[in-house]
Amino acid sequence: MLQSLITLSDQEIELVITAVRQWCTNNHCEIDSNEGRRALTLAIDLVQNSARDRLLRNLTDRLGPRSGQMDAETFGAS
Repeated sequence: MLQSLITLSDQEIELVITAVRQWCTNNHCEIDSNEGRRALTLAIDLVQNSARDRLLRNLTDRLGPRSGQMDAETFGAS
């Protein structure tokens, strides 16, 4: 995973970290948890494949809310 980060620009790394932190906050998990690491891996993949503009929404769509803890208002946020 860290090897994939070095292929990203500083701006892309910031985008990934911001989106993953927000996803983790929305889903009540730590970035260093299994769910957080899974989100980080997916975010890196999405950015590398040009899915930058709606990264948080793409993470949520692909990973879903963690254990159903995300309410409808949070799910609608992007």
